[in-house]
Amino acid sequence: MLDVFSTVDRALSLADIGQRTGFPKSTAHRLLAAMREAGLLDQDRERDRYRLGMKLFELGNIVLANMDLHREARPFVDALTRQSGQAVHLAVFDGHRALVIHRADASPEKGQPTALIEQAPVHCTSVGKAILAFQSAATIDRVISVGLIRFTDATITDPELLRVELDAVRERGYALDEGEHQPGVRCVAAPIRDQSGRVVAGISITGPFWRLPLSEVEGLAKVAIHYANAISLAVGYRPAQSAIA
Repeated sequence: MLDVFSTVDRALSLADIGQRTGFPKSTAHRLLAAMREAGLLDQDRERDRYRLGMKLFELGNIVLANMDLHREARPFVDALTRQSGQAVHLAVFDGHRALVIHRADASPEKGQPTALIEQAPVHCTSVGKAILAFQSAATIDRVISVGLIRFTDATITDPELLRVELDAVRERGYALDEGEHQPGVRCVAAPIRDQSGRVVAGISITGPFWRLPLSEVEGLAKVAIHYANAISLAVGYRPAQSAIA
């Protein structure tokens, strides 16, 4: 029932929810009432439309606090931000998208988000491609089958060109985003492995073209790889003992 909500469908009526879930009206109403009591859903003043509740945000914060990756990676993310002078993103893979779970900004005046969960498309962001390149062929096929949405003129929307790009990522060990998700924004990212050696996350350095010129990409890529490897070791990855994903 919670899955019917999205950034597009933020508020839904009982009829909408019943139609999308297939539940009879009485069943949907009973479940909605219980979820509202638990704080998982909020009901607006008209009492006809429901929204996701703040309890989910609280639970999300608990999940973040309990995630070994999030806890272990924070000092590395902050250190990479200081060293690069750019914004740094840490993201995990949910099987379809990259979910940004921590972001540090080099500009103190912008403030530091205490908790952050946002989606990043894997086909056109550096952190997404750094993760996707090391997934199974079936996973890559599934991502492609959903559709490669165009965000800018530079977005790769051709499946074969994306496969070529992912081959390049595997070969050099890092991924690039050349204004493919946001115009004028360049990103470089490296993959993070878990205890078994699977690539489950990535870390990226992000900045506008003028502040992150192409001449600095290779050097920043080496730094990103260094910190990605350090995070992998911190969460239990041991190269000599783990199979390559």
